[in-house]
Amino acid sequence: MSSVEYITHKGILFPQWDFSSESLNRLENEFQVLDDDVFNVTFPKSGTNWMSEILGLISQNGDPTWTHSTLVWERSPWIETNGGLQTALKNPPPRFLTTHVPIQLFPKSFLQTKAKVIYTLRNPKDVLVSSYHFCMIFKTLKDPGSLEEYLEKFLSGNVICGSWFDHVKGWMGLKGSPNFFYITYEELQQDLRGCVEKICHFLGKKLSSQQIDSVVEYATFQKMKENKMSNYSLMPDHLMDHQKGKLMRKGISGDWKNHLTVAQNEHFDRVYRENMRGMNTTFPWD
Repeated sequence: MSSVEYITHKGILFPQWDFSSESLNRLENEFQVLDDDVFNVTFPKSGTNWMSEILGLISQNGDPTWTHSTLVWERSPWIETNGGLQTALKNPPPRFLTTHVPIQLFPKSFLQTKAKVIYTLRNPKDVLVSSYHFCMIFKTLKDPGSLEEYLEKFLSGNVICGSWFDHVKGWMGLKGSPNFFYITYEELQQDLRGCVEKICHFLGKKLSSQQIDSVVEYATFQKMKENKMSNYSLMPDHLMDHQKGKLMRKGISGDWKNHLTVAQNEHFDRVYRENMRGMNTTFPWD
């Protein structure tokens, strides 16, 4: 594991695997966003896979055939990876595209289009714990060391995709624009049906009550955990150590309470308050 290296692109860390400064530059400056593109944007470990599943089901009016027959990273490719970008260019519109990039690395052509962005956020303490576990099973990521060590890296932005605080502040700068919608992992957990209705409204997609029921049923943690196309069990062994753990670990909120000490939690809160000062948005975890 220790031999894993990262690339630094414009001050942001990315895994070496399938990432390059060339592809990241191409994404930012050359990628042509289309009017009917829908972007699933997240900081890593904030509910990306969940949102991909929800969007795939909504697009098919609640019919799970597509989400059960096509790999999630082909349905909704990661446009910042070399492979994902190739898939995105081949997929017919309307395209679902996934990305973790901070807003300054996002395709510039977006601004001239009617394309839509759905931004999913999650309590950063849960993001920390989830990404810590993820680093242990994903072979393209560095060994996170102890949770104490990883906590410091996370708070200073010395992790993949940079600072959580910068990512959130950057993307939330689009709040209020008609083609930007944000939602939290916590809201999805508390009221999945209500969230699906809001997402449909944002996408201009009219589904019947039964179709919404179906989206909700197939986007539950349990159903996704059983779906080989979405649970990452088909991720190649050279990329993921399936013996060490699963992508879909717990699917809960508040797991950080089982991991952070009182002192670590207080330290996190201090850094959070300092970094989020002036944000005129209240989140479920505030």
